[in-house]
Amino acid sequence: MVREQIGAVATFRDVTVVEALPKTRSGKILRKTMRQIADHEQYTVPSTIEDPAVLEALREQLGG
Repeated sequence: MVREQIGAVATFRDVTVVEALPKTRSGKILRKTMRQIADHEQYTVPSTIEDPAVLEALREQLGG
């Protein structure tokens, strides 16, 4: 349906359901850090992260 109505550029290649998203204490989602984990790049744990264990769980789930 997405391919037909929006186009091939918007179709999913892969989906991973996670328990939680890494967020700052103010509630912002750490998108850059998630991208770095998904691309298997080096990342630093931000000092403003709410729960650092979420990053480790995300890394394990994405096969990093």
